[in-house]
Amino acid sequence: MSAADTPEPADADVAVVGAGPAGLAAADLLGRHDVDVLVVDEQQRPGGQIYRQPPPGPGSPTASTAGLRLISAATRHPTVRWWHRTTAWGTFRTGEPAGAARLELATSGPQGSRLLRPRRLLLTAGAYDLPVPLPGWTLPGVMTAGGVQVLLKSQRILPGRRFVLAGAHPLLLVVAAQLVEAGADVAEVALAQTRMPLPTALRGLRALPGHLGKAAEGARALAVLRRARVPVRGGTVVRRADGDTDLESVTLASVNEDWTVRKGTDRVLACDTLALGYGFVPSVELALQSGCEVRWDRPAGGWTTAVGPYQRTTVPDISAAGEITGVAGAEQAVTEGRLAAVGILADLGIVNDADARRLARPLHRDLARRRRFSSFISTAFAPDDTALAALADDTTVICRCEEVTVGTVREALRENPHLRSANAVKLLTRTGMGLCQGRSCGLAVCRLIATETGQSPQDVGGFTARAPVKPVTVQDLLTPSATGPDEATAPA
Repeated sequence: MSAADTPEPADADVAVVGAGPAGLAAADLLGRHDVDVLVVDEQQRPGGQIYRQPPPGPGSPTASTAGLRLISAATRHPTVRWWHRTTAWGTFRTGEPAGAARLELATSGPQGSRLLRPRRLLLTAGAYDLPVPLPGWTLPGVMTAGGVQVLLKSQRILPGRRFVLAGAHPLLLVVAAQLVEAGADVAEVALAQTRMPLPTALRGLRALPGHLGKAAEGARALAVLRRARVPVRGGTVVRRADGDTDLESVTLASVNEDWTVRKGTDRVLACDTLALGYGFVPSVELALQSGCEVRWDRPAGGWTTAVGPYQRTTVPDISAAGEITGVAGAEQAVTEGRLAAVGILADLGIVNDADARRLARPLHRDLARRRRFSSFISTAFAPDDTALAALADDTTVICRCEEVTVGTVREALRENPHLRSANAVKLLTRTGMGLCQGRSCGLAVCRLIATETGQSPQDVGGFTARAPVKPVTVQDLLTPSATGPDEATAPA
């Protein structure tokens, strides 16, 4: 689809995609300088996943204090407007010559299908749970830890009665404690890590100053689980999920330090909900489609958007901040969002270079401190890709949208030795061609190809991102709304 197929564009000085910590922080700083900002977000309320706001009502859970402060600050500025329940699905370039082409951002939401023409675009799309295919993972009752947490935080809904949480990310402990406090029966928390090497532990101690809140959150979660007598076992992975029509049990096994399964250690545990938590994947689809450079950084989540000192990408009028540049947590995302805003203020000529450096100096110091901590966390809890690939057998579905199995991909690689990239496998097997466009299977396919061919994930590459990068309805494209940006809604 070309930009000519969509309705007349609307203007804004800055368009921010995403209303999580990074987007909120950027909108706040830009709003303080009276910049015309339009925030586009898929959710009904600002906050993103980490600062998710429940609907108002008695007994509803509340967002964190830090989140509420940031939301309040960002939403008080009259020059900051909000398009909620709106998907940013692509960027285009119009105008001649090519070097002077104007950026256009395509969106779909209550306003219909719209084109925005911002002078600057800030991408803060965040991250999503790392999907890990294993036998039975498509059964109803198998979820991601983030998905379980969304239901708990937004509505205090328990998606099951008896839970097993398995993976390698410390978020599992927090979610398990939240489940216990909500009245759930948590049968076990299984972590793949066996023990932390002494050099890694010492590195963590050096990175801890300034992040005692995170340590306290983990200690509190462990205390809740201990009081509830929930087993927390290291060196354990979930090998399969079983049930006739819904999840009924999982098979757990002990693993060695390299996550290889120890023979004869399988045990079956009854449950109706399995929450998998092996980490997160930066949502780089729009950055890729826009031509921004991405780099492979496995501890940071896989493919990450490359940025410079002011969070500028390799595309001159596009910046990126938050998890899209590497999974690092809400606090670092806030700092990156503010730093990106400083760069945008300089780009727009609102502050001069000297003032930009002055504003950025404390942010750079804070970012360096936070990166020490996030780097420790991401390295210490990074999943083992080879071991994760080994969890799936040939009958395991790897692409849920197109129902492609691991065996189909392996057979394609065996019969076509020239297949060396994710895009080549996609063309032959249809992996990544479904509704999610590879968000569910992309890293798993890359991991499988790398394991089968002996390549690195960087060499395998990811799927090419094309507009629309998110599903949009034909109705939105055929009958666009005439609503303009001046009718953007206030935050709920």
